[in-house]
Amino acid sequence: MENQAKQVVTQFLTAVQQGDNQTLAALLDPAVEWEQPGNNRFSGFKKDINEVFQMVGGMFAHTNNTLALAKVREMAVSGNSVACLIQWTAEGAAGTTLNVDNIDVYTVTGGKIVKAKIYSTDLEQEDRFWGK
Repeated sequence: MENQAKQVVTQFLTAVQQGDNQTLAALLDPAVEWEQPGNNRFSGFKKDINEVFQMVGGMFAHTNNTLALAKVREMAVSGNSVACLIQWTAEGAAGTTLNVDNIDVYTVTGGKIVKAKIYSTDLEQEDRFWGK
């Protein structure tokens, strides 16, 4: 189970880095639950794959497609749960930049990500960058 969970999350993060939406859609359960931290326009609970893709699409639009998963620093597995330390970068309007580490915790069932809980190491930076 642990090997499958790590493999699914590794494939998912690689697809994020490559902008491979077809693979992303194949690895996310249609009823995925996604918790995005903070107090900004993208924060909150997403209850399915469509809401996740709407959020991500909005993030790319806000950054003129500069949002990037710059690094996958660490991965730790426990059963069907995978915690990842990752670095995000982006450029926003008026020269603003985002450079933040997140800890994402993914739950994998049946070869698909069914839950994602995102933790930011700098919520203030994210809230300022993403805005209301």
